[in-house]
Amino acid sequence: SVVFCYDVSSGINAEYGGGRYDRSKSLQQNIQLSAPIMSRFDLFFVLVDECNEVTDYAIARRIIDLHSRQQESVEREYTLDEIRRYIAFARKFKPRITKESQEFMIEEYKKLRQRDANAMSKASWRITVRQLESLIRLSEAMAKMVCEDEVMVGHVKEAFRLLSKSIIRVETPDINLEEEDPAMTREPDVMETEDGEQLRITFEEYKKISHMIIVHMRDFEEKTREQDQGALRKSDLLDWYISQIEDELDGEQEMIARKNIAEKVLERLIKVDNVLLEISGGDSPDSPFLVVHPNYIIE
Repeated sequence: SVVFCYDVSSGINAEYGGGRYDRSKSLQQNIQLSAPIMSRFDLFFVLVDECNEVTDYAIARRIIDLHSRQQESVEREYTLDEIRRYIAFARKFKPRITKESQEFMIEEYKKLRQRDANAMSKASWRITVRQLESLIRLSEAMAKMVCEDEVMVGHVKEAFRLLSKSIIRVETPDINLEEEDPAMTREPDVMETEDGEQLRITFEEYKKISHMIIVHMRDFEEKTREQDQGALRKSDLLDWYISQIEDELDGEQEMIARKNIAEKVLERLIKVDNVLLEISGGDSPDSPFLVVHPNYIIE
């Protein structure tokens, strides 16, 4: 089963923003469904009604043509009767999951579980055996769609892609870099910058910066393991990050701004996500040594 959440004035998230989908809140907060109920659906997709001149014109033109009964404007590859016959025929297939596909399903499910275990994951529900059951149903559906008697690895890959895409849509609100506690996402008064604006970046940008830093730290730990010097200072990490994006910077002001964002990302990785650990001691309390949590798994 699939849930499509529409961003319309009569939407199911009317409590938040008068029917508009609030990107700053999780999917669960927008559609007001409990986690146990959400876990019963295989896929979630959010369709946001954003203003776009080209898209709006195309939709309006299509609707007007349909109401004007201009049948020549409606191009169909297949007739409704052909589609009905195809669906009826595809439903007759009962695909069997091959041994190779079974092993692949297990590995993909383990990946979902590992991602869910990472502190940085903000999914609206926990990854349980229900998602494994969803993966099985979607894989079988993919095989039926192409009228195959066996569920192949390719079918499982496509099913996993759909499932991952759906979960990613749930867990990608913008990141408020000023918060120090996850509970602050539900508080109306959050910390603001000096100019009165909240410092926010997209989830994708947050993942990009944090991934760069964590991979660099893990590489450094591996290279210096025998020397027992597997920790980097916070200031050294910031300087390294700026050196990596130096070609993208346009002047000193942007460099300061990007460094400030990177510093906030580090603080969030330490205080909110618990991905990085501070090592006490040393002669520079403002720039402590940092290490990656030993249980953190890099995606």
